[in-house]
Amino acid sequence: MSAFTDKFAKMKAFRSRTPASAEQIKEAEVALGVSFAKEYKEYLSAYGCASIYGHEFTGICSASRLNVVKVTDEQKSFDTGIPDDWYVIEETNIDGIVIWQNEKGVIYSKAPNREAERIAKSFSDYLD
Repeated sequence: MSAFTDKFAKMKAFRSRTPASAEQIKEAEVALGVSFAKEYKEYLSAYGCASIYGHEFTGICSASRLNVVKVTDEQKSFDTGIPDDWYVIEETNIDGIVIWQNEKGVIYSKAPNREAERIAKSFSDYLD
């Protein structure tokens, strides 16, 4: 485990699923046509998908509402202006706000009919 993935496990109300294999991660990247950021790959390898404090993060799992491929494809069908290298890390279920990450690891918040806003430089920063 890395300092980043340890950060998850130390948070209250932490829950995770089965870790994703390197093959599953590569398959998800190919399906989306992206390369996941290093931290996101670490997260997937450690937890598959996880939740903390009521935040449910996407990942590689059988739950459709948390599966990064299904959720990203669905959200991109709603908002065709999303850059190709972005993928969903969280649907907040508040006012349609979706949290995205790009291949470099930068985190953005995007609401319907609004411009994306950079909110964190990394997944680790977003957790803080």
